[in-house]
Amino acid sequence: MAVQDDLKTVGRARSSFAKGTDIDEFATMLDKFERGEITPDQWRGFRLLRGTYGQRQDDVHMLRIKNPQGVVTVDQWRAMADVADRYSRGFGHITTRQNMQYHFVKVHDVEPAMRRLAEAGMTSREACGGAVRNITSSVFSGVALDEPFDVTPYSEIMTRYFLRHRLSGILPRKFKISFEGGPTDTIKVAINDIGLVGLIVDGRRGFRVFVGGSTSIMPVSGYRLYEFLPAEEMLEVAEAIVRVFHALGDFKNKHKNRLKFLIKKLGWETFVAEFEQRRAEIRAEGGVALPVDPATLPDEEAPSWPRPEAPSVADIATRVTAGEVRGPGIHPEPAPVFDVTDAQYAEWAATNVRPQKQSGYVTVIATVPLGDLSSEQMRVLADLSLAYGDGQTRVTPGQNVVFRWVRQEETRALYERLCAMGLPLGDADTIADVTSCPGAESCKLAVTQSRGLGRYVEEHIRANRRLIALAPSLDIKVSGCPNGCGQHHIAAVGFQGSLRKVDGRPAPQYFVMVGGGAGVEGATFGRLVAKIPARRGPQAAERLAELFAAERQDGESAAAFFNRVDLKAVKTLLADLEPLAPEDARPEDFIDLAEDHAFAPETSEGECAL
Repeated sequence: MAVQDDLKTVGRARSSFAKGTDIDEFATMLDKFERGEITPDQWRGFRLLRGTYGQRQDDVHMLRIKNPQGVVTVDQWRAMADVADRYSRGFGHITTRQNMQYHFVKVHDVEPAMRRLAEAGMTSREACGGAVRNITSSVFSGVALDEPFDVTPYSEIMTRYFLRHRLSGILPRKFKISFEGGPTDTIKVAINDIGLVGLIVDGRRGFRVFVGGSTSIMPVSGYRLYEFLPAEEMLEVAEAIVRVFHALGDFKNKHKNRLKFLIKKLGWETFVAEFEQRRAEIRAEGGVALPVDPATLPDEEAPSWPRPEAPSVADIATRVTAGEVRGPGIHPEPAPVFDVTDAQYAEWAATNVRPQKQSGYVTVIATVPLGDLSSEQMRVLADLSLAYGDGQTRVTPGQNVVFRWVRQEETRALYERLCAMGLPLGDADTIADVTSCPGAESCKLAVTQSRGLGRYVEEHIRANRRLIALAPSLDIKVSGCPNGCGQHHIAAVGFQGSLRKVDGRPAPQYFVMVGGGAGVEGATFGRLVAKIPARRGPQAAERLAELFAAERQDGESAAAFFNRVDLKAVKTLLADLEPLAPEDARPEDFIDLAEDHAFAPETSEGECAL
């Protein structure tokens, strides 16, 4: 069974994921499409597998770039900055699956963008479409205090195994794989088609394995396939699962062709039997061995090379303010902050600095509002990762950026430079750190401007810091439609975009869902408690935070609380926010957040189902 990439290249010395032939083929197929030699459907299917996704606006596309395991090197930040400047709006967007997305890209700019990214080892191959998508991994793996072992190299091996795999681009629909290294689930393994949690049993490395998880319509927590699978067998098991999906999955009904629907159709016992049959076939073919001995994989070591001097605060501020962002939609607006006080630093460090298991080092989280980074901010991140880290950063499912291997004594200096580049915010992974999908700004499926609500709610919470103190663990996620790219189904408080009619006029609204969460034992999904006009989102979030703070039990998480609490009581709490009578409606109620014109939702077939 052919595997195209060198699976043994793991760690900081990872080799390129890119291939020039992929880009040559893209250019050839675009030329064929424009000459009428292939149909629009054929072209669409091809470009999706190259990470090029149609937007709701004519003649522009979203380009999705994979960051396997969330890792981004210095050269990659600089390449992504160049692409943002030359071919997009001067900024990029971090996604909940550790990708980088560019919007409003002209189709003839995709090829040169791909070539610039390939120079830094990056690819968009199988970033969209019916493929094994970007394989995600905990950004703290390798440095976390409580992990059994570093799962990052295993995740990279899996990435290289399925990249350009013979089945990867011809699956019924998307297929997601995720690795978690510790007992605290930072990557949400239970909502993946395959989720793997690192364990050591009797001195042997391996994984608890979940299969068939997903959100969107019919959210499902992954079924436990193995309580412990030796690491040596992970590729064989993943290959067998993918073969079952390819052989028996539904290629016709695009809205019911994820692996979870196949498991439901077959029943768990029949699915397992089909899996075991495929695994036996693979063994008869010679098996799929792990290309390295798990016992020989070394732990990640502290950087031993001289670190360059960091750019000054003044230089960073000059650079980011000189950068240009443009085009439609919400933009990042880097505003340098100077003269950081001891109190400001202490408050930030309480949430954004975490000790590593390696003595003397910490992990630092840069909070990135809405996951948006300007090109100049990307270039500064590259410089800071060299000066203060190990030359790599990792992007998170919460749309932030993580520095590892920061010396404790240099944390203040790094923070001052984050402030200078316009990233002064703390409260990472708290109620104030709202996650959002791109929404109706660009997506064909989205009903509402989810980014507008995300910014509106976050600004309200940060302006009322008592809410952060009351309910720091209450996470908030926003999606512009039921598909859930913002992962609202697994948030303590999730907002799902919708619409209502008020005296015949469309108005943006959100379904409010509570009680979602995900851990290494499984996921729970939010329950609907209200349907509210968009501009009442901050009020709903505030009331739910106050309820949680007032009635939670000691040590109870927000997800557990909202699963325990009487749903009628929560609905009653929000009931007065729901009505919008014609005589009470204000003009702004008919304008979506972040827009300046009347709400006129236009959805069409989204390509995420293709």
